[in-house]
Amino acid sequence: MAIELKGLTKRSENYSQWYNELVVKADLAEQSAVRGCMVIKPYGYAIWEKMQQTLDKMFKATGVQNAYFPLLIPKSFLCREAEHVEGFAKECAVVTHYRLKNDPNGTGVIVDPEARLEEELIVRPTSETIIWGTYKNWIHSYRDLPLLINQWANVMRWEMRTRMFLRTSEFLWQEGHCAYATPEENEARTVQMINVYADFAEKYMAMPVIKGVKSANERFAGALNTYTIEAMMQDGKALQSGTSHNLGQNFAKAFDVTFANKENKTEYVWANSWGVSTRLMGALIMTHSDDNGLVLPPHLAPIQVVIVPIYKNDEQLSVINAAVQPILARLGELGVSVKYDDADNRRPGFKFADYELKGVPVRLAIGARDIENGTVELMRRDTLEKEVLPLAGIADHVSALLEDIQENIYRKALKMRQERTYVCDSYDEFKERIEDGGFFLCHWDGTTETEERIKAETKATIRCIPLDGDDTPGVCMVTGKPSARRVIIARNY
Repeated sequence: MAIELKGLTKRSENYSQWYNELVVKADLAEQSAVRGCMVIKPYGYAIWEKMQQTLDKMFKATGVQNAYFPLLIPKSFLCREAEHVEGFAKECAVVTHYRLKNDPNGTGVIVDPEARLEEELIVRPTSETIIWGTYKNWIHSYRDLPLLINQWANVMRWEMRTRMFLRTSEFLWQEGHCAYATPEENEARTVQMINVYADFAEKYMAMPVIKGVKSANERFAGALNTYTIEAMMQDGKALQSGTSHNLGQNFAKAFDVTFANKENKTEYVWANSWGVSTRLMGALIMTHSDDNGLVLPPHLAPIQVVIVPIYKNDEQLSVINAAVQPILARLGELGVSVKYDDADNRRPGFKFADYELKGVPVRLAIGARDIENGTVELMRRDTLEKEVLPLAGIADHVSALLEDIQENIYRKALKMRQERTYVCDSYDEFKERIEDGGFFLCHWDGTTETEERIKAETKATIRCIPLDGDDTPGVCMVTGKPSARRVIIARNY
């Protein structure tokens, strides 16, 4: 039986509170002294690092290179693309002065009024403008294309309501910005990157996602088209987990980024951008975790296996240490990250509870009697099942088990999504059932007016038009007007 973690609210009682408590109790992050910002703690950052490293390899496999661009953006840059500035204006943090001075009244430090910037600077909410201002200097000929750049960075969006990882004023992310000579190549890259994100979500996060296109009302500010991956959390709400935007020639025209084609004629370049953020940490937590704590997919767990010795004296510990060393060596050969917790500062029961809370996929417990019997106790975090196994060959068994755990938690999440996805043709039925969450496949007449009405009356939004969804024509559940196909409507984070 799992050790009860006192103080962790059950999901069924208050899902939001469960999430907030788990982020803190599992040592992932904590609130900072700056409103709306968080401190990502070492264990939480270790998970983000594994995400980052995996994605970075996937990006580079497609020809992308990393670069870095300034944190501060001239206000005039942001204003060059009308839709873009309108989309981010309410979230911008603005730098107006560059110096402080002592208050002559002795009340502390004040902004020096004589140190006002000639042009105000925006703390980047996203980097399209500063990057396209730079690309103007990099792109001159078709020989300079395609330009495939990504940056890992932080951004600032002044959020009024925040929740750690899901929505914070400052967060970490990557943003890819590519330039192409033709619209066909540009669209292909835009689609390619949403597929990369979907592969990462499903193969590494064990999180099933739906690939789709955003409605005009929901797409990225300044984009012609936005592709998205949408995941369902355990409370039935959707979480946008990655986006890829076809920006057309909007930013190239705004910053006069042109190239000489093969016929030596001047053309504007075609652009796309794509990104994921530390919001994926929130997705990981809410997709798999339970009332006992985190459940981490082995492909992203900082510690995949923990071994806890159970002993009464130094002599027993010495015997256990000798038996464990070959296991540690073999797990290392198999590429499994393992921790041997032989510290004497906590009892085994506390260690068990801690590693269960932190979602370590496999726990091995070895005592003096186990050594005598040639056995070891194994517990898998996804099911909390325990079994006693032969000590011989345990490392190879664990390596295979990790892949089984990875598959199992994916199947569990997929089953949950399938069971909570509904076909709905009645708006009255939709308004009643949306209270319990879930994905609703509904017909929509394609108008912004209807979309806004649904949002105002139900707090649900059109999450996407699925790429592989039902394209059978029908009638809108709200207006009765013709509808080209079903879309996914849900409440979201």
